Amino acid sequence: MAEIGTDLVVKLRKLTGQGMMECKHALQEAGGDMEKAVEILRKKGLASMDRRADRQAKEGLVVSKTSPDGRTAVLAALCCETDFVARTDDFGQVAARLADYAMACQKDEGPDALAQTTLNGRPFLELMAELISKTGEKISIGDYARFRLDGPGLIGLYVHFNRKVGSMVQLQTSSDSVAANQAVKTLAADLAMHSTAARPMAIDKSDVDPEVIAKERAIYAEQVKGKPAAIIDKIVDGKLAKFFAENCLLLQRFVKDDEKTVQQIIDEVAKAAGGTAKVVRFVRIAVGA
Repeated sequence: MAEIGTDLVVKLRKLTGQGMMECKHALQEAGGDMEKAVEILRKKGLASMDRRADRQAKEGLVVSKTSPDGRTAVLAALCCETDFVARTDDFGQVAARLADYAMACQKDEGPDALAQTTLNGRPFLELMAELISKTGEKISIGDYARFRLDGPGLIGLYVHFNRKVGSMVQLQTSSDSVAANQAVKTLAADLAMHSTAARPMAIDKSDVDPEVIAKERAIYAEQVKGKPAAIIDKIVDGKLAKFFAENCLLLQRFVKDDEKTVQQIIDEVAKAAGGTAKVVRFVRIAVGA
């Protein structure tokens, strides 16, 4: 077995962030070849990912990024097993890189596509493998989404201060001037904050899964079973209307003004800006979700 000098081990440790013994063993296996040693450590990290596949990764960080022109934005979550690891510098640095990879990904959603995305010759999968080797925990991409504007509009982004949850909301506006209005820009950010706090399941009631509606209706019908037939439908419809008001973004009470619905706030702000605006889509991403 080749004799490996301490200086070479230290160099590999600085390059990969792995422990001294791991680096020494990799260099011995590679016969002192630094490039081969790095590859050996990466492969071990990938193998470690497979062994940890069944572990629960319910901690982590949510990251976001907006393109310089503001027309593309991404939101993603990097997950780990413990909050201790989530708060380390190594994890934070890889999470920050995740946002860059999300911008470069060829697909607009899905963790698998993001993990395979390559920047500067390195797929994100390799960065996760190295982090697994350093932390000993399962590391995974929790969720990922990218929004792109294809006309007048803007994208609101919000990540909560604990970096555990965030939302992204895309607004379509009647003109570029409306999108450029400062009040509309503030509204877009506020809508993302609202989504983070209120957890809507759909934009409007027409977007709610029919199976969900049928299930809710059945539950409400069971609750009022035995009441006069003439009023059962009215009671069920009333309960369903309340369900929509609590779970549909546009029907929810705005978190910054609970006297008005989100739809009312959007209409007021857009009208004052000289046009109209509507929510095209939104996404809420949280670690452990």
